[in-house]
Amino acid sequence: MRRRVIPFLWLAPIFAAFLSMPPSANAASDRVVDQWTQWKQHSFHGNTVYTSQDDGSLKAQCNNSASALFREISIDLTKTPVLRWSWKIDGVHPELQERTKSGDDYPARVYVVYTPSVFMPWRTLAINYVWSNNQPVGTVWPNAFTSQAMMIALRSGVPRGGAQWQSESRNVRDDFRRYFGVDIKKIDGVAIMTDCDNAGRPMTGYYNNIRFSRE
Repeated sequence: MRRRVIPFLWLAPIFAAFLSMPPSANAASDRVVDQWTQWKQHSFHGNTVYTSQDDGSLKAQCNNSASALFREISIDLTKTPVLRWSWKIDGVHPELQERTKSGDDYPARVYVVYTPSVFMPWRTLAINYVWSNNQPVGTVWPNAFTSQAMMIALRSGVPRGGAQWQSESRNVRDDFRRYFGVDIKKIDGVAIMTDCDNAGRPMTGYYNNIRFSRE
């Protein structure tokens, strides 16, 4: 069992990789971040298998493994505070106790990371938006491994009709204010992870259209 916060500033040289703004069907000001070739993998326990799909999405399959894909990138939350994405899952394990270390596994999660200073990486904060196995939608709790990461259940269980794409929208700046009491103006990284190393039950998740936009 491992902590579920990626120490971005410990994994690679510090840099701010600003993207150009490609045309978007949603808004010209969107910061698109899901060019998957620019993401890196970090293993906590074995490797989740991430596979690009024909529709541009990413399929994630874990089998007693936990590894994240992360994008180390500076996002100006004063300009683009809203994180948007689409995801779906194939199934859940409702018996898992997600608030415990032995049950801290999720079919899909998207999280954002903030480090206040390069000289204080231990003060890194993270918000995890999770597709929960059983927690009611809207439930918020500290991660089982560290209080510096908050878990927010945006979806729970398998939606009626089976595996279907679901779209999300969260104001990241507002969420850091609400759950950590800090008003931040940027984040330092974005990650996705489908993990199942603690309970050892296979899971599959899909991710697409990750971007930051105005209100």
